Amino acid sequence: MERVILVRYTEIHLKGLNRPFFEQKLIENIRHALKGIPSRVEREQGRIYIVGIPESDFEDAIGRLKAVFGIHSISPAYAVDKDWETVTKTAFELMEKQVEKKPDLSFKVFARRSDKHYFMNSDGINRELGHLVLERFPSVHVDIHKPEVSLCVEIREKAYIYAEEIPCAKGMPVGSSGRATLLISGGIDSPVAGYFMAKRGIVLSAVHFYSYPYTSERARDKVVELTRLLSRFAGRIRLHLVPFTDIQMKIHEECPSKETTVIMRRLMMKIAQRIAESEGAKALITGEALGQVASQTLESLCTTDDAVTMPVLRPLIGFDKDDIMDWARKIGTYETSILPFEDCCTVFVPKHPVTKPEVADIRASEALVDFTELIEKAIENTEVLTVKYEDPKLI
Repeated sequence: MERVILVRYTEIHLKGLNRPFFEQKLIENIRHALKGIPSRVEREQGRIYIVGIPESDFEDAIGRLKAVFGIHSISPAYAVDKDWETVTKTAFELMEKQVEKKPDLSFKVFARRSDKHYFMNSDGINRELGHLVLERFPSVHVDIHKPEVSLCVEIREKAYIYAEEIPCAKGMPVGSSGRATLLISGGIDSPVAGYFMAKRGIVLSAVHFYSYPYTSERARDKVVELTRLLSRFAGRIRLHLVPFTDIQMKIHEECPSKETTVIMRRLMMKIAQRIAESEGAKALITGEALGQVASQTLESLCTTDDAVTMPVLRPLIGFDKDDIMDWARKIGTYETSILPFEDCCTVFVPKHPVTKPEVADIRASEALVDFTELIEKAIENTEVLTVKYEDPKLI
């Protein structure tokens, strides 16, 4: 009897002739997630199995797989010989563990027979094994509509038996939808935006703007940690740390006060696009939500987008702040995001920022200053880190 992990995926099934590409990408990501844990990934008839995991590493493997985009759910299962005596014995062992937790539980048997030469069909397995379970455990009862436990039997090259289904991250495998660059601040929103785009298969790189000495080293470290936490789901992320102080000072000194936030955002977008193009990215990602602050009105967003030619993806655009905070808690970034270390977006904030800027007016104000040299200097002095979740230290 061997313990295995059965991996399910759903959306990939809809990919037609492209399905093998998505399956292979998912398998690659599973192998990467399980790096350091002895294991072997096998694929058969719309199922992925992970075998060879030492018992001591089993729970660790389950925890890692729950964060792999593309996996709908997993089940710890036993792979046994297909003779009926072994199947029933294994099923009894699984049910005994469940009955210990709740003696009067409801259950059903759910069988799937891929091996059509097996002596009993799926309905026959359901009836016979259900009958035997009721005889063995008189305190339980059958509920085929809403059972507390589904005792599942899959007859393939072996019999796979399990009684637990663990929800996972769902989505598409990272790497199946291209690359985009996330503008990551030290706040709550941008890591969540990165999470949702990685969930759609995007490979992330990231750009952060800092304004030392107006922002501290601890603010920088906070962003590195947020990137690390995000990489649990998104895989390795190349983080570009852009010095922005000189540009912000120039904006503050020479541009109309009420327009400084919008102009700052435009220059950030221009630099981010340059970095994204160098990374082979096809889009930018921000954590903006419509109407949340002055720089996120529809007019402000249009003015910001005007600064770049690359698509700007805003997965949180229709979210309430409470929704975003809930997701930040779910993915483990919230407690780091609320640490009281300011980012450059909070430096030199005007008292009365423009909320409905006109593109032509902002272009004219921006043209009052030649930012070319400052932009080149910022890009030249950008620090690049490769951040990964499994090791808090940077590599």
